Amino acid sequence: MPNTKTKNKSDDPELIREWSLPVAATLGSAVRVKGILQEVRSRLPPAVRKSLNMQSGELTLVMAESSKTAFRATSSIVTEALQDIAKLPIIPREIEDILGITTSERKPWLEDGRLPSAGTRTVRLQGRARRITFHVFNPRIVEDLLDRGAVDEWREEDARTKAENRRRAAYHAKLTRSLKKQEKVKQADANADDAATGLSGWDEFGSEGLLW
Repeated sequence: MPNTKTKNKSDDPELIREWSLPVAATLGSAVRVKGILQEVRSRLPPAVRKSLNMQSGELTLVMAESSKTAFRATSSIVTEALQDIAKLPIIPREIEDILGITTSERKPWLEDGRLPSAGTRTVRLQGRARRITFHVFNPRIVEDLLDRGAVDEWREEDARTKAENRRRAAYHAKLTRSLKKQEKVKQADANADDAATGLSGWDEFGSEGLLW
């Protein structure tokens, strides 16, 4: 539950409010908590965004006591933003931290459908005109993958597939070498047969016109 309190200091009294984030929203990921902070900050007026921070896994709003009106308004926005925060789509760096996977694992698993995409999101890089688009993921599906240890199963499947692919590649290479060797032997035998059936002096016999 959010807490509101006034922290008295001798020279700078402050207003403080904290919001605890449910596990259903964070999925045990500090990266996800940071993503939630950035999402909530984006809904605040630019002048007060830095007043909201993350401390010990909680969102904390700190403002001067003289800013009571702005503090109440900001608190309301944060509270409203957190109502459905557990439904906030998961972005790539968050799913990697939640599932403990690498980028090189995430991309092929996304392509083959093991990591179902919940759509795409396009954002502008800070301070740049360039936009980037990336896939996002449904938190409940990610939670299910985490609970049933799907990643361990996928890694075992991939290891078996790689081993089988190596075996097939080795067999194919061996077969290719064998076929090339057989072809060389056949060619050598054919040349030997031609030499064995040749007639001594045949060229001279032909040159004397005796074949006409």
